[in-house]
Amino acid sequence: MIGVAALWIAALLLIGGFALDRVLSRSIVDSFDNQLVFILNSMIASSEIGPQGEVRFNRAPADQRFVEPYSGLYFQISGGGAETFPSRSLWDRRLRVADTHADVKPHLYDSDEFSTRDHAEPIRIVERDAVLPGSSVRWRFQVAQSRETINDQIRRLRSTLIWSFSALGVGLLVLATLQTFYGLWPLRRVRREVTSIRSGQKTRISDQFPTEIRPLTEEINQLLAHSEAQAEEARRHAGNLAHALKTPLTVITNAATARAPDLVDTVCREALVMRRQVDHHLARARAIGRRSAAQSRATVWESLEAVQRAVDRMHEGVTVDIAGNHRAQVRVERQDLDEMLGNLVENAAKYGGGRVFVTVEPRGGMVDILIEDDGPGIPEERRGELFKRGARLDTTGKPGTGLGLAIVRDVAEIYGGSIHLEESEDLGGLLARLSLPAG
Repeated sequence: MIGVAALWIAALLLIGGFALDRVLSRSIVDSFDNQLVFILNSMIASSEIGPQGEVRFNRAPADQRFVEPYSGLYFQISGGGAETFPSRSLWDRRLRVADTHADVKPHLYDSDEFSTRDHAEPIRIVERDAVLPGSSVRWRFQVAQSRETINDQIRRLRSTLIWSFSALGVGLLVLATLQTFYGLWPLRRVRREVTSIRSGQKTRISDQFPTEIRPLTEEINQLLAHSEAQAEEARRHAGNLAHALKTPLTVITNAATARAPDLVDTVCREALVMRRQVDHHLARARAIGRRSAAQSRATVWESLEAVQRAVDRMHEGVTVDIAGNHRAQVRVERQDLDEMLGNLVENAAKYGGGRVFVTVEPRGGMVDILIEDDGPGIPEERRGELFKRGARLDTTGKPGTGLGLAIVRDVAEIYGGSIHLEESEDLGGLLARLSLPAG
């Protein structure tokens, strides 16, 4: 940032200094030229033709430098083959007269005709042709003045510009440096606080920061809170799995130690329990991993059609009807959405009377998916038991693990959704209302 500021300041000062030098130098030269033109016009106005046809002044020039030899201010009148009328200041020198052009208006130019090998004397010349009353000769009036005066003024001007712009540049660079260090200082504080968090001295970044930095610190704190929540969830998940597997393993170990006659049946029964728990926790782990990886989107209608085709093949005589919004999307991984809907629709087909009705209803920032069946339903006071792991209210011996609704609830909550069991007003059976965040 300091390097870019330095380059930008240097470029602007160079451009600005060059432009200002051109303007002020041009102003000095224009003022010098206006003075020469004024002297030339005054000299022409005071000129007249003498008795011998020569040019003379009816009043002498006011500037005394015209009578001092080599004073730096000169005039010369020439033309028509007549004798040249020079100022005394020219002494033994004469101004060049070019016959290749006529100067009706004042003509200004620089010349070094008075410069020698040992001494340089650049001069500025203004000349103009005029015909005086009483004469047909075209006279050329010339006024010349040494450029040393304006060259010295331009040198002093440029020296002042260089020093002042250099001081300005240094001041701006110091200001940019201080501004950069001061502006980035809160980020150094953030770095130190993050180091303190990593070393365990702190758990959060303090909120004593400027307004521009505070959104960053808030996002970091939210990220830390999210990471802690995930770590706590992982620890709780691992503890639950260990606790769930501890009892079956204890039963198997005790049966094997006692050489129980029903050891085979005990191992198979407890292995089935462990498999249920492993399946349940794996489903939760997959959902958490997908949720953390990205904000996925899934179209509810496409998932329902896939589930409908699977249920039609597995349960003959069951009709699954879908209605509602075809374009509704939810912020859920497609595989997890298929698993939740598959569990709910399959339960409705398995325990209903043959009709399953699914409705998709967007509601604010959520999408409600209603799965209804025409079965006997479940009493309200016993609906909460279905969300317990391994819980089953079915006594007909139909295959199942008792983990379907528990998995649906856990996965839905991971994505910020929910599931509720109600009574179907249209079909009279059970209504499962699955609410998921809209995409």
